[in-house]
Amino acid sequence: MRIRIENVVASTSLGLELDLITIAFQLDGAEYDPAQFPGLIYRMKDPKTAILLFHSGKVVCTGGKSSSQVERSIATISAQLRKGGTKVERNPKIEIQNIVATSDLGSELDLNIVAVTLGLDRVEYEPEQFPGLVYRINEPRVVLLLFSSGKMVCTGARRPRDLALAVEKIRHELQSAGLLSQHESTERRAAPAVAPRRRATPILPDVPILPEDLEVLESPVTLDVST
Repeated sequence: MRIRIENVVASTSLGLELDLITIAFQLDGAEYDPAQFPGLIYRMKDPKTAILLFHSGKVVCTGGKSSSQVERSIATISAQLRKGGTKVERNPKIEIQNIVATSDLGSELDLNIVAVTLGLDRVEYEPEQFPGLVYRINEPRVVLLLFSSGKMVCTGARRPRDLALAVEKIRHELQSAGLLSQHESTERRAAPAVAPRRRATPILPDVPILPEDLEVLESPVTLDVST
């Protein structure tokens, strides 16, 4: 089963307070309106990510699809700030906060039955409010959004191997309960994962932090981290 990383959100600190007004003039295309949002937003084209700078020196990178993209983005913004005369830490420690990924179980689901099977105390399913079923896993700590098409959105993980564990766990639970058609799953396994429409993230509407550790679990699940 393929898991495709869609968004990595990471944070770091550049060590010193930042003059966001000055930086807004130095960075072409920067967006800074403290009355609307306390941080400065700077969108990069290569890699295609968004950087949020805060007065405290904190930096959030969102929109990357791999740890290398996150590292490149933070290295680029740091170099641009230094070029403009802002002193920043040269090797800041980057921490992955969240990875958003998509996958496909390969079989359509009856979400009403899935909700009962997984346990009403562990799921949230209100089709009148949102078409997906929300399933929270404690170990690894990941949230899965399941859709009737069999598509999934995985969020909350800090390492790709946690995504792999979560997807394998839900696949095993549903298959054990007879809710997955093995025949359909085999036929659709090669199909590319497509993310179902999802609500905007609270930090930035159309952009999600990536893991320092890109280990891939040795299991039937593989990670597609291509850009």
